Amino acid sequence: MNETITQKNYQKLTLLVGTGRLSFCCTNVLDNSISNLTSATFPANIPTEDALWKTFVEHPELKMPYDNIMVLHENSFNTFVPDALFDENYAASYLQYNTQVFETDSFEFDNIGHQHIKNVYVPLVNINNYLLEKIGSFEFKNSNTVLVSKLLEAARNNIGKQVYIHIQDVHFEIVVTDNQKLLFYNSFTYNTPEDFLYYLLFTLEQLELNPETVSIKLLGKIDEDSPLFKIGYEYIRNIALYTQTTTNGLTEHQTREHFILINA
Repeated sequence: MNETITQKNYQKLTLLVGTGRLSFCCTNVLDNSISNLTSATFPANIPTEDALWKTFVEHPELKMPYDNIMVLHENSFNTFVPDALFDENYAASYLQYNTQVFETDSFEFDNIGHQHIKNVYVPLVNINNYLLEKIGSFEFKNSNTVLVSKLLEAARNNIGKQVYIHIQDVHFEIVVTDNQKLLFYNSFTYNTPEDFLYYLLFTLEQLELNPETVSIKLLGKIDEDSPLFKIGYEYIRNIALYTQTTTNGLTEHQTREHFILINA
């Protein structure tokens, strides 16, 4: 039975689940205001399902009724494939060059329709099964689908090549656009600011982008006091924090840190 207008509560729940962490936000879809934005980290020695159970106990708002629920799988077991080269019967073959795949793995793909690209990835099946029991039906995507899709939209306002870097605690993604086309995407793990700088400069060299002229925008868990920003600033002339105009009541820092979550 379809919901009537009086049965809808116009609330959306978005969860981002990765190794060792979960973030979620509750959004009023009528005015795009966010009533709750929360991040929780998990100890490395606790199974993800147990950590999720604890999070649901501590945050009863996760069990409230929502018209729409979106789950984002945060992992780098993914690759982007042009529609012209894509065949869903051979999904594993696209991933075998950048991640280890097994016969028991399942594979999914997300559409980035306006760009005619598929994001092929390995979903977190155990997490999906757990959440299905806890919150019922939901949609799910790979988090990098949202990241790339939204950055390609942002590239409409830029002429020429633009480098975006999305930073988290132990990994970061580099997305390079060229006139609203995806030129490059990759994910890197790092331990030190020097690791970050090495992968960044190597990527620029491979793409023949000049550190003196290329524009780089940083988003994710980053601010001007971050060691990553400071070391990047020493070697890149045009490096700056990414800014996005929003009307959801969040600060610029929150909008940058939770870019994927709030743009899903």
